[in-house]
Amino acid sequence: MSISIQTYLHKQTKAAPLAVFRVLFGLLLVVSMIRFWYYGWIEKLYLLPNFHFHYYGFEWVQVPGNWTYALFFICGLSALFFAIGFKYRISILVFFLSFTYIELMDKTTYLNHYYFVSLMAFILMWLPAHRHFSVDSFLNKSIRVEFIPKWNIDALRLMISIVYISAGLAKLNGDWMYKALPLGIWLRDKIDMPIIGQFMDERWLHYLFSWGGAVYDLFIVFLLLWSRTRVIAFIVVLLFHFLTKAMFPIGMFPYLMIVASLLFFSNSFHTRLLKGISKVFRIPYEAFCNGMKLTASTFFSRAALLILPLFFLTQLLVPLRSHLYAGNLFWTEQGYRFSWRVMLMEKTGYANFKVVDRVSGKQFYVQNEDFLTAFQQKQMSTQPDFIVEYAHYLGDHFKSQGHQNVQIFVESYASLNGRLSQPFIDPTVDLLTVKNSFKAKSFILPLRND
Repeated sequence: MSISIQTYLHKQTKAAPLAVFRVLFGLLLVVSMIRFWYYGWIEKLYLLPNFHFHYYGFEWVQVPGNWTYALFFICGLSALFFAIGFKYRISILVFFLSFTYIELMDKTTYLNHYYFVSLMAFILMWLPAHRHFSVDSFLNKSIRVEFIPKWNIDALRLMISIVYISAGLAKLNGDWMYKALPLGIWLRDKIDMPIIGQFMDERWLHYLFSWGGAVYDLFIVFLLLWSRTRVIAFIVVLLFHFLTKAMFPIGMFPYLMIVASLLFFSNSFHTRLLKGISKVFRIPYEAFCNGMKLTASTFFSRAALLILPLFFLTQLLVPLRSHLYAGNLFWTEQGYRFSWRVMLMEKTGYANFKVVDRVSGKQFYVQNEDFLTAFQQKQMSTQPDFIVEYAHYLGDHFKSQGHQNVQIFVESYASLNGRLSQPFIDPTVDLLTVKNSFKAKSFILPLRND
């Protein structure tokens, strides 16, 4: 076993796929930062709210006021620098830290593909993506190589595989497979789409898309790995992601996954792609094809072989943590985030908070719009940890206003995947006695699955 592992670790492949991914991935992120700024989302999501929801354990991450613009600028600039391979080790580290900090500032903005970007950036920190077709290797011939250990490419492929297969397994639930929900709800709103819009209200199409999505996620990686089906599989990737982009507001996610899928293509494909880019920008690509191999045991390669196995083990285990909790996952959302459950539920809710004086019994209701934006209210009303954190914020606020013996209760209702609205949080529980943690949330009322 140890011999076969050593053989694998010393197996070489061309560095071109890693260089192509670095360039395209980085440029997409530059566009993403510009897009976020252009649409005014920095102000809307981070500067206008008076209160921000925090990830458990990361309450110390705060929005730095108007310096948030500088943070986004640094993030975008570092993405450009690592895309072109300029001061790569520093730029990828700065990008990972700045981008992850941005995502940790408010969990209201959580999206799976933001999490995916942070993870891919973390992996790239340990890989020699700057040693081929980069500014660094152009200026410093001594680091220039044409071949790198194959596990460098496989590490990125493994992360992509975990995302796809985890997403596919998550779709094997009753609502998705047997009721075509929530897709059936969403597709009915797309009847104005050209050509296929006339079928969007048909149940057979809802089931086709639901089952097709599960099959796609479960098997697309294997089809990309096999050279005989790779081209067809990539065409399916393009059709799948462009169709989902046309139907749903999912930002840069389709483009990120299309670029990631290119990692499964052959070395010759990436070499031709780099040669084409070289001709456009008049770069002597032949200078990078020096036949040199990266065989030296560098600090980063040794660190990667220690850190990345633990990293991937974590990525395999984290999506499984939801099995530690009782109840319907989509209802309780305990273990829902960071598990690649992509677009699997349509959940709406209502939460009315009541402030009570424990001694006198006097009470009044909170106007949520006085404290939260419309987007924050929507997110808060269906997620138990949001409700608890907001209740504590309200408790601190009203105590600071001179209120005594404060208790906070909530009257809340939620609807999951088209079910009738039903009570969500136990209205008899003083939420100030509850703290967010990894423990099961007993104050969530059970889902009546009718």
